[in-house]
Amino acid sequence: MIDFKNELNPAQLEAVETLTGPVLVIAGAGSGKTRTIVYRMANIVQSGYAPESILLLTFTRKAAQEMLNRAGTLLGEQGLWGVTGGTFHSFAYGWLRRYAEALGAANGLTVMDQSDAEGIVRDLKNDMRLGKGDRSFPKRSTLLGLISKSRNKEQPLSDILRNEAFHLAKYEEEFDRLAKGYSLFKQKHGLLDYDDLLFGLERLLREHEPARDMLRSRYKFIMVDEFQDTNLVQARIVKLLAGEGGNVMAVGDDAQSIYAFRGANVRNILDFPNQFPGTKVVRLEQNYRSAQPVLDLTNAILEQAEVKFRKNLFSDIPDGPKPQIIRTLSDKSQANTVLNKVLELSKKYPLHEIAVLFRAGYHSYPVEVALNKVGVKFQKFGGLKFSEAAHIKDVLAYLRLAQNATDIPSWQRVLSHIKGVGPKTVTKIYTAVMTGNDGYLATVRKRWTEVGETLEFLDTQRALGGTPSAMLARALEFYEPILERRYPDDYPRRKSGLDELERIATQYKDMEAFLGDISLENPQDDDERGKEDTLVLSTVHSAKGLEWSAVLVIDLVQDRFPSRHALNSSDELEEERRLMYVACTRAKKYLGLFVPATIYNQYNHTSEPALESPFLTELPERTFEAWRENFSGSISQMKTPQPAMAAAPSAGAEPAAADAGGARPVSPKKLGYCRHKIFGRGKIVAAVSDDKYRVNFPGFGLKVIMANFLTFE
Repeated sequence: MIDFKNELNPAQLEAVETLTGPVLVIAGAGSGKTRTIVYRMANIVQSGYAPESILLLTFTRKAAQEMLNRAGTLLGEQGLWGVTGGTFHSFAYGWLRRYAEALGAANGLTVMDQSDAEGIVRDLKNDMRLGKGDRSFPKRSTLLGLISKSRNKEQPLSDILRNEAFHLAKYEEEFDRLAKGYSLFKQKHGLLDYDDLLFGLERLLREHEPARDMLRSRYKFIMVDEFQDTNLVQARIVKLLAGEGGNVMAVGDDAQSIYAFRGANVRNILDFPNQFPGTKVVRLEQNYRSAQPVLDLTNAILEQAEVKFRKNLFSDIPDGPKPQIIRTLSDKSQANTVLNKVLELSKKYPLHEIAVLFRAGYHSYPVEVALNKVGVKFQKFGGLKFSEAAHIKDVLAYLRLAQNATDIPSWQRVLSHIKGVGPKTVTKIYTAVMTGNDGYLATVRKRWTEVGETLEFLDTQRALGGTPSAMLARALEFYEPILERRYPDDYPRRKSGLDELERIATQYKDMEAFLGDISLENPQDDDERGKEDTLVLSTVHSAKGLEWSAVLVIDLVQDRFPSRHALNSSDELEEERRLMYVACTRAKKYLGLFVPATIYNQYNHTSEPALESPFLTELPERTFEAWRENFSGSISQMKTPQPAMAAAPSAGAEPAAADAGGARPVSPKKLGYCRHKIFGRGKIVAAVSDDKYRVNFPGFGLKVIMANFLTFE
């Protein structure tokens, strides 16, 4: 017999011993969520119920298998044979096959994999003559991804384009035709794709009473892992399976719902008690990962969330330094400050126990350059390494040729985007340029006007010369139309990466040094996480579920973290808060939060004051140490936390003079929400002065408003 009382903490035990009725387990970060699920399955079987009566739904096969194996080990010979455990999609497929005829598929169901579905989209695109001759028309994988996102979010394709792929909005009519054609093709040929499995199971449960009754009768204990990551149809499936009795346990953490871009809907977990009346809510708040000082800060981050299940994480690991907020002079100097902190921490922790986290993949580019310069090995997860990104290599080729006209690989890069110009033709063009064969070059220019334009631009680059920043600016102006045409599927992300390259270039006066540092490679294999003596660089999304002894989070300013588009939507801003929470709870011992005071603006070539992330300005001073970068490049601790730097006001805000002296954290009296006659309800981000506040109004963005015009809640 398993001694549950000695194996579990009180909250875990309560969840494990509650076997009937709807139960919602709010599992804070590092609180033993998997252990709770494992022990509850073991308790169900040990209490005399058949393993066949348990249904465990997860988001990965690996997670389900791990839980089943651990529970089986606990039970020994008794085992867990007969438990149904797997992903929503695999569960759906198994039962749809059994009831294919009930769904009108007399000949059975055929489920397509990704390549099959992409092949159909390709054929339909060709049959409809969509994008013919248009090299900027998206790839089939992108087209299928947009259709899938529309279904998972249950939103019109037009909304998906407007909110998430604005650069492709011009193709809305073509996408609609393709989506309808794809749906009709599947129906005609009895085909299902990955998304159809979920909607097919929902239809079976709604329309076929014998199947619904049989499933409800079989599965007396339904358990769902990571409930905060469910989309709308998955939540409806759980409701249909559980029936009126609602004997279901959902386990998850609303504070870690960060996958809205995939269709996850945080309302599913927040509304669970309403969907299942009489729900018992159990909070797992004891954290087994982080030292208490880290948890004090993460609790404070969550405290300001608009809608949440209240939780207060605590730990029996008291030792550990207070988190540090490190304000650097600029985004340029931030990379070196991060490097120095990594080198300092590496004396205490192995490199693979240190992670640098960021909101978007391109944010780490300056850090990558700094690490490469001193030979610090790193692995990167989420986004391409700087040196591997094709668009970065493309634009640098224009600079390399200005330095070295015999650079054959760069010739290939600057000419390969021209239709009809292959490697052999590029070699001929290169030879003609080197030997002065004007006759051949005249023929080439006549046949391919873009070749002539490229050669003229390269001549201009060589003639004008200048700093790396000046030459890069010209190259980007020439290359941007090519970028949009060549990489339509993810143009905004690649454009942001080039903006980051421009910021890096401003630090150099010598072209040879700039190209040398950018070209340094970090050759280790990335297939294995946690390699010895290898620093981890990761987006926050890719870091979820992982942990490190030391975590450094960079670029904690508005427009970066939170991201720019999130500032105009209260829902998206709240997801950014949860993303911040996930980032900070990855740290076991040390947590460093980096805030550049200024950000380089590549459009007017000046550094502009940055507004500190609102997630930091809301933090109580007791939860962190304030450090700042000195003009010498070192950092020193400040006696009291300093205010956030002022930022240029948004359109419609009061003049810049309103920001004189810099913004500061809002006083406790004014912390919270307010209302304005024109802009409506908004969240106070910072106090600019005694009578002015910076407020984020959903739909209008940040405004600086006189206190007299605000009604405080």
